[in-house]
Amino acid sequence: MSNHIAVDIGASSGRLVLGSLKNGKLELSEIHRFSNGFAEREDGSFWDIEYLFGEIVAGLHKAKAQGIHGCTLGIDTWAVDYVLLDEAGERIRDVYAYRDRRTDRAIERVAEIVPPETVYRKTGIQQLSFNTLYQLFVHDREELSRARNILMVPDYLYYRLTGRKVNETTNASTMQLLNLDSRDFDPELLELLGLRGDQFPGLTEPGAELGGLRAELAEEFDLPDCRVILAATHDTASAVLGVPAAEGRSAAYLSSGTWSLLGVELDEPLNTEQAMRANYTNEWGAYGTFRFLKNIMGLWLIQEVRRLDGERCGFAELADLAAEAEPFRSLIPCNDDRFLNPEDMIGEIRRACLEQDEPVPESIGQIARCVFDSLALSYRTYMEELERLTGRELDRLQIVGGGANNDLLCRLTANVLGREVSAGPGESTALGNLAVQMIASGVLPDIARARRVIADSFDIKLYGPEPVPELEAVLERWNRINGIGAAREPKAETDIR
Repeated sequence: MSNHIAVDIGASSGRLVLGSLKNGKLELSEIHRFSNGFAEREDGSFWDIEYLFGEIVAGLHKAKAQGIHGCTLGIDTWAVDYVLLDEAGERIRDVYAYRDRRTDRAIERVAEIVPPETVYRKTGIQQLSFNTLYQLFVHDREELSRARNILMVPDYLYYRLTGRKVNETTNASTMQLLNLDSRDFDPELLELLGLRGDQFPGLTEPGAELGGLRAELAEEFDLPDCRVILAATHDTASAVLGVPAAEGRSAAYLSSGTWSLLGVELDEPLNTEQAMRANYTNEWGAYGTFRFLKNIMGLWLIQEVRRLDGERCGFAELADLAAEAEPFRSLIPCNDDRFLNPEDMIGEIRRACLEQDEPVPESIGQIARCVFDSLALSYRTYMEELERLTGRELDRLQIVGGGANNDLLCRLTANVLGREVSAGPGESTALGNLAVQMIASGVLPDIARARRVIADSFDIKLYGPEPVPELEAVLERWNRINGIGAAREPKAETDIR
């Protein structure tokens, strides 16, 4: 099979990308693109999951119209959100979006029953209020009792396409319900939620073949003959698979999109007390690996700034305006929960500056510059922390995803880190999705070879560090704003959320 289609859906957009290996190089072309976003209603924040399914079908119809009659197909989306199915396999209700405020106090409520230290020792997953554990804890118990199956979002989309129910491991691990020792659902945590293990389909590894599309679906919409393969369905897992090959283990990765995920790939989980206090996660990766990483608020901040500004500027223009603004004028603790889903992101940024005695940004360029400066400083803080936790010396940061295309942010990051930054490819999530398909199809032998092909196929831009005037004074302000002491250790109460 020479045609491979990645369905790559993020929090703000989705697309179908065709990948083909030609003369040892991986070539990409976009077949279909569509918008995404959750809706705010009186009863909560929800995704339109049927719209997403319809866009996948529309994209596959386009592929057939373009002459693609046979292909492999894989899906990746964001993590933690889930779908409830009844005995007939029908969806019970709309799908909550993880930014919904219903879980605001869930961590504290769960901690009264099971200590957070116990949860972390079992699962190795960081404490985030939107984790599936906390979403299910506050979900209506009657609805949960009616659920014959609980599927993660990409697993539900696979089910709609194929009729097969699976529980792909990279996404399942983000639920904060899998036990690292047993590699299965933890009985104590299921009991906490009043759930049974058989409500979750069996854990299935990336690369598993799910067969073809449902015959009636393919016939009604004139779709290609698809050999459906289970990708690493968590988009971060796919993005990390799409990181180009690099010699040695001296680089950290940063998957930069709506979220910034900074970490390293490990062969074993690191669920120590120190890692728990710093709130690092051990998400399961493909091919027996673990993604040891830190969640950072990411480009969600700038996406919201742009939306509230009436989308008068494109993202590139916003970056240009930020580049013209005074550097490090205003800083915010951008990983604070206050920025998770505020009603007014611009107002929240200004209030945060006011509270920290920082100059309040007024123009849209100053606001964007505040975001980019604060993100770059966050990357420095957490990269140093990552070195301490893993015992690795990390001399380079590999940025992949959409943020790799932001020249200002990449330059700022290199300068603040004082280390080399490699940027690209921007399509790492789709590439990781495609890599699993190609390995499962025998087109490529393993992930090491796939990463070498990626490195040979796409331009990687290098940013050498340049001196930052008065960096020590900037870092002193940054540490004060974030409550970081002389040793730059995060305070436990701000990191265990």
